[in-house]
Amino acid sequence: MKKLTPADLLSLEAYHKDRARLRTEVLAHKRDRQVGIGPNVTLYFEDRLTMRYQVQEMLRVERIFESEAIAEELEAYNPLIPDGTNFKATMMLEYPDAEERRTALAQLGGIENATYIEVGALGRVFAHADEDMPRTEADKTSAVHFLRFELGSGMCSALKGGAGLKLGVDHARYSHEVEVPAVVRASLTADLD
Repeated sequence: MKKLTPADLLSLEAYHKDRARLRTEVLAHKRDRQVGIGPNVTLYFEDRLTMRYQVQEMLRVERIFESEAIAEELEAYNPLIPDGTNFKATMMLEYPDAEERRTALAQLGGIENATYIEVGALGRVFAHADEDMPRTEADKTSAVHFLRFELGSGMCSALKGGAGLKLGVDHARYSHEVEVPAVVRASLTADLD
């Protein structure tokens, strides 16, 4: 999947004028790219459109218009765009109650490395997590992680041929698995070369 360049971005003024329409479009797109794994983990799968929206929002919020600063934003977000042989996702550990969240995050160290995908009967592929920086410390993990699932060519072919896709977490304190809905599987398969 092609990475973003400055030419792919709207000016602050143009984005402001078209923001409501673009937001509606992206939110609809994102609905077909998220999967809950059990009650407290959700994976939000990223692609070029979701990252373009994220960059545009950062530029808007921070009033960034200098070319060097725009280049820095692109450098930060382009690694989250799939490369054609992988899926990339933002993993959110979601606990509405603050005390419950604090307790859970203290118990779920390493959960990001225990998250996997499974294509048909081809076995599990565990995530490469937080490649930009570690987000788990000795006494707690972060509520947000960035994951990359690298697929072999056989898995890519199987998905394109309609194979099933499961997502799961195999952690001592959080173990759940879910079959990915067909609409999400189709959206993710479109990320593959």
